[in-house]
Amino acid sequence: MKTGKIYIIIILIMFTWGMNVSALKVLVENFAPITITSLRIFVAGLTAILFLIFAELVRLPKRTEWIYIIGGAFLSVVFHHFFLAEGLTKTSATNTGLILGMGPLLTVVFSMVFLRRKPTFIQLIGFVFGGLGVSFTVLAGSGGLQSINAGDLNILFSITSQALSFILIKRASQTMDPRLLTGYMLLIGSFFLFIISLWKEPGGFAAVAEVSALSVWAIFLFSAVIATGIGHMIYNYAIGQVGPAETSIFLNLNTFFSIIGAAIFLNESIILAHFIGLVLIVSGVIFGSGGLEAWLLKRKVKRRS
Repeated sequence: MKTGKIYIIIILIMFTWGMNVSALKVLVENFAPITITSLRIFVAGLTAILFLIFAELVRLPKRTEWIYIIGGAFLSVVFHHFFLAEGLTKTSATNTGLILGMGPLLTVVFSMVFLRRKPTFIQLIGFVFGGLGVSFTVLAGSGGLQSINAGDLNILFSITSQALSFILIKRASQTMDPRLLTGYMLLIGSFFLFIISLWKEPGGFAAVAEVSALSVWAIFLFSAVIATGIGHMIYNYAIGQVGPAETSIFLNLNTFFSIIGAAIFLNESIILAHFIGLVLIVSGVIFGSGGLEAWLLKRKVKRRS
């Protein structure tokens, strides 16, 4: 698949992930957080495996591939979602958004350390723009940062574990289809989250049966099947195609789309500062993804020919 098409697909995934923020807020308000997270990720894993069965892409992992599957399950699923859920109960949304916005920068650092990939000067500018855009967007409605606390550290652990998982996914993609890797990671990760939920939320699963609202379960299916199952499968496939640093820059769009979703579904307001943040975020995507460099190189080749 051409890089341009992959980028368009990633943007669509970022849109669903942005809408998923509002969906998760609804789910957390109606269920025990870690309990519903384990169930949601389990359904997402089943969705990915069923898709791969129909596509005839399912196979048993090799012995060496289990290292990446187990490592990815803990980093991308267990640690990321556990610390995110814990952190959101102890810190502000402003701090959470800013710290999660560090994902692309952390991914670049880990790519340099583990994959020995050095970003270009234009890409570095893109990551700066993206970081500024996320900061501007999130700070717009709050007026400033609160002091660093235990919740902030939990969110930092969450995004750090996810950024590390991107490196594992890139390495694993050399021998295993990232979509199959995603299916195994989600299923295994949901099992360990289930164990954690039994410890943290003993009555969580008993309370799930008490929720009968069809709208809430429809939101659950959207979050589990489309945003998590299909979304992560395609995103991880993109990592294997174009690299973790190039795909991670698109995560900045997630912040803006989540604000749009909150305005539509949760009646939160959008102000001018949010649109300024959007300009910075889009600039960051154009510079950081390598798209601008590819376009300039293509023009240069055409001029020479």
